[in-house]
Amino acid sequence: MIERAEASDARAVTELWNEVIRETTITFTTTPKTEAAIAELIESQPVFVARDRGACLGFATYAQFRGGDGYAHTMEHAIYLSGAARGRGLGRALLTAVENSARGDGAHSLIAGISGENEGGIAFHAAMGFAHVGRIPEAGRKFGRFLDLVLMQKPL
Repeated sequence: MIERAEASDARAVTELWNEVIRETTITFTTTPKTEAAIAELIESQPVFVARDRGACLGFATYAQFRGGDGYAHTMEHAIYLSGAARGRGLGRALLTAVENSARGDGAHSLIAGISGENEGGIAFHAAMGFAHVGRIPEAGRKFGRFLDLVLMQKPL
């Protein structure tokens, strides 16, 4: 089940996000998130959670791609799933919720910034209608190595 996140979801979202930060190159972020920061995020922008029997198995959010009013109609999203949630259609459901919400907010397009090592994430976005629009070699660094950033875009 996909629902809009509530303040009470902050702990579960923080735990999931920090696991991704600690263990993967899905995100280039290396600093753990705090529960207070996630609670603030939930209050300040759309955040959706995937639940199964009350457990948070994933989440997605979006915000303006870059600062400045010229980018007001271009959003960038983040989507993270627990290992147990992959392959169950929850990513597709979360991304659909993001797309519908962003479209309702007047967004013109959605951007995905994906680690070049995340072949599954690239394939997922392609299957969801995103087009490859660029690759920035060695844009990020994590676990002692440089990582490419793949940019994909979908018109809404």
